[in-house]
Amino acid sequence: MSDGKRLAVLGAGAVGSSVVDLAVEYGHSVVAFADSSSAVTAADGIDADSALDRKSSDGVVGDDDPDAALSADYDVLVEATPTTLGDAEPGFSHLETALERDRHVVLANKGPVAERYADVRELERESAGEVRFEATVGGAIPIISTVEDLSPSHVTAARGVLNGTANFILSRMAAEGIDYEHVLAEAQDLGVAEADPTFDVEGTDAALKCVILANVLSEGEREFTLSDADVEGITNVPGSALELAAEDGRTIRLVGEATRDGIRVGPRLVPQNAALAVTGTRNIVQLETTHAGQLNLSGRGAGGPETASAVLGDVGRLD
Repeated sequence: MSDGKRLAVLGAGAVGSSVVDLAVEYGHSVVAFADSSSAVTAADGIDADSALDRKSSDGVVGDDDPDAALSADYDVLVEATPTTLGDAEPGFSHLETALERDRHVVLANKGPVAERYADVRELERESAGEVRFEATVGGAIPIISTVEDLSPSHVTAARGVLNGTANFILSRMAAEGIDYEHVLAEAQDLGVAEADPTFDVEGTDAALKCVILANVLSEGEREFTLSDADVEGITNVPGSALELAAEDGRTIRLVGEATRDGIRVGPRLVPQNAALAVTGTRNIVQLETTHAGQLNLSGRGAGGPETASAVLGDVGRLD
């Protein structure tokens, strides 16, 4: 484990807030914390409880302008603002600013490595800072680091169930014989699905994760973006399809696959007792390797503390 790092955390959603809450437990200090409209900075470490309480009660984390966090004296920038598509802004500019200052960057935001991977790697090459992004794929599950440990050249494919919301809906549809609309409403009531679930149920979120995996497997030889992915969501999966599948000992899961040749995401028939038939909000990734066979990595693919553990794991890997 590395020595304690000074963190600047951008984004005060579930992940960013959890990083701030847990950083000290992992031996680090948070010297800057920002949401979209405010920031709090302190050279010797902010009062995390105070900042989080203020966010909860007043909707802001502090009295400073958000830019103050980006210009603070930190070792690692934790980019946990919402994922945006296309130009991946403002996350990409935040990353660029940190690397130009020779600082490290740890991403929870998928945008930069899903939509501008080559640009990120070029900026990284010109910087003394390093970019890590375990938290962008599979929450707490150590997928990227496992691929790195095996060496991307020895991993031929990654496939799996990478969106908890879609998996919860399909699991409930199968278990209860309820149709999509009813289960979606239940998922929203439970907080498993967003008020606008489009990103999850149309397959975009899973596709972004597969794009990132394809970029890692390709090792810079080819750049993938969301536009390269063949994506179908679960909104048109009827309850009757799950019933028919069950009669044959199978079920339906939203499965994504990433290789050096491309990305596919869509509903797939899988045996009910297969590893890919995870239930509820669990995620699983299967890595096909040249020497180690098939490796299955499963666990919690989302959640504030879970994803923050991946962020802080990345911080610990930095020199």
